[in-house]
Amino acid sequence: MHSETLSFIQQHLPPKNPARIQLYSMATPNGQKASIMLEELGWEYDVHKVDITKDEQFHPAFLAVSPNNKIPAMIDPLGLNGELQALFESGAILLYLAEKSGKFVGRDAVERYQAIQWLMFQMGGIGPMFGQVGFFHKFAGKDIEDPRPKERYVKEAARLLGVLNKQLQGKTWVIGDEFTIADIAMFPWVSNLIGFYDAGGLVEMEQFPEVSRVLNAFLARPAVQRGMRIPA
Repeated sequence: MHSETLSFIQQHLPPKNPARIQLYSMATPNGQKASIMLEELGWEYDVHKVDITKDEQFHPAFLAVSPNNKIPAMIDPLGLNGELQALFESGAILLYLAEKSGKFVGRDAVERYQAIQWLMFQMGGIGPMFGQVGFFHKFAGKDIEDPRPKERYVKEAARLLGVLNKQLQGKTWVIGDEFTIADIAMFPWVSNLIGFYDAGGLVEMEQFPEVSRVLNAFLARPAVQRGMRIPA
């Protein structure tokens, strides 16, 4: 990131402490991934609320960090090579923070790629499909008379929950005994599907007891509870 770009961002989204990580986010499932990870790490960071209900994600200062106008985004003034690092996309932020900290990505190379593959499962499946369920169940989609779009996404969301439920059998967390970025990515979306989207009945959550069990354990973690409320 060029110094002129950084100055522009700081002018419009001024940091409390420029030496800290700067998080630009909102408390959506994707935004919660970044804040939960930072809370689990116990790192100090500055938070800037980007209110997507007011189209703040289209502000030029935010677009300079996140060209795809999606939250979250992050600036680390002291990146992996000691230089400033700007990042967008929640999965990339999780991987970056895991690499920088050496935490929440498994105990060895085998577990690392197990965590990464389930992170990709969330990014490519759980997030997009649950989001479509939310759209067609709670938002504009409810006015569409054709039932097929909603039915399609509900069916796929239930299928994905079945895959996750099977993976969790006999395990504490997604890849085993270790809490990882796979869990941090997955369970804000499951919580959102049941809570904010009010779609637990649609996908018949009672069919997925392992998912519910691990979701409850996830939501009981103090760092998760803090991270899910950031930014307020």
